Amino acid sequence: MPHLFVEYTDNLDGFPEVPVLTALNATVIASGEVLDECDLKSRVTRTTRFAVGNDATASRGFVHAELRLLTGRTPEAKRDLSERIAAVLREHTPKPEGMLVQLSVDVVDMDRAAYFKGRL
Repeated sequence: MPHLFVEYTDNLDGFPEVPVLTALNATVIASGEVLDECDLKSRVTRTTRFAVGNDATASRGFVHAELRLLTGRTPEAKRDLSERIAAVLREHTPKPEGMLVQLSVDVVDMDRAAYFKGRL
């Protein structure tokens, strides 16, 4: 815990996966909501099959981030995390001419009683 998932459409040529992960990890850790930086697990997935509305062409794309945290954060802390993540996405996401690119972030509570974590 926590887990950070980033998904982006493959029509966003040049999406900087490594810089985005680096910046996202830095901003989430800087929030103070992650006690041990090595607990944050992040990944990026390039989506090749997608549609935005009724348009599956190259004129629309998206980047979506989902941060999963154990329950217990205040609504204010979750909002802060969402805004931090959105700021990183705004800074790094390519903006191709003539394309509508949507950014979204969701902060999701994980059930503490059901979550398992172990180290090897």
